[in-house]
Amino acid sequence: METALNTALDAGYRHFDTAYRYNNEADIGRSLKKIFESGKIKREELFIVTKLPNHGNRRGDVEYFLKKSLEALQLDYVDLYLVHSPMGYKRPDDIAQEVPNFTELELDMETDLVELWKGMEAQVDAGRAKYIGISKFNSKQIQRILDNCRIRPVNLQMEMQIYLQEKELVSFCQDNDITVTAFSPFGSPGIRPLVKTLSDAPAPLEDPVIKDIANKYNKQPSQIILRFLVECGVGIIPKSSNPVRIQQNIDVFDFELTKEDFERIRALDRGEDGRVFGKVFMGNSANHPEYPFPK
Repeated sequence: METALNTALDAGYRHFDTAYRYNNEADIGRSLKKIFESGKIKREELFIVTKLPNHGNRRGDVEYFLKKSLEALQLDYVDLYLVHSPMGYKRPDDIAQEVPNFTELELDMETDLVELWKGMEAQVDAGRAKYIGISKFNSKQIQRILDNCRIRPVNLQMEMQIYLQEKELVSFCQDNDITVTAFSPFGSPGIRPLVKTLSDAPAPLEDPVIKDIANKYNKQPSQIILRFLVECGVGIIPKSSNPVRIQQNIDVFDFELTKEDFERIRALDRGEDGRVFGKVFMGNSANHPEYPFPK
């Protein structure tokens, strides 16, 4: 983690994304503490994001889980706190008890997103989060928040890649002054060996159109995908701990796609068929009343 963070900082990254559920906040916190103490960079120069776990999707639980994240990260505040998913899960009566992976938890069918959002707003009031947002929400769920909120969501983090371009949702967010961050821009190839149901999922990095365009620009397929998303007007959080790839992933600002090449990639959109993190990955989550994707 320390090597990855330092490599990223040296390359110019300033936006770091994590989550309670990733179980890496403590590692990040220890590394950041060393980096800050070294004088290499100041806290206020970074934009750090973390997320509320699915089993904390209740108004009264938000403060507990954000405080736990801040303790692990060794920070006084995060720049952005996200509701990790609109689908809530039940937690043990003892809120401090560790829980298994969310796929092994029981669904909380009474998840109330409007009430939950009030708990998120309270974190801004308390200074624990500068901004709040959502992840994996659809436009109807976002509109419900907008219609009932005191503090607006500033960001939607969602799966977005060449096979799942979400043009309508991006447009909806932009019309409502909500920034968009694309996760899994490469289709998350790293998790395929671990999740049997994803073995046949679309592989953006292997697409012949992407490879052809990469050869034309003398770039990596990953860089073509990232450049395309930049030109779609969204932020991107490519995941890597490999120093070479970390550098490659930010080296996308020295070229632009031609209109023809941009449209060639636009034509790769498969809509819902291109989604990796849908019901196949989320298991029983598809039965939740707040499941955000078409079934």
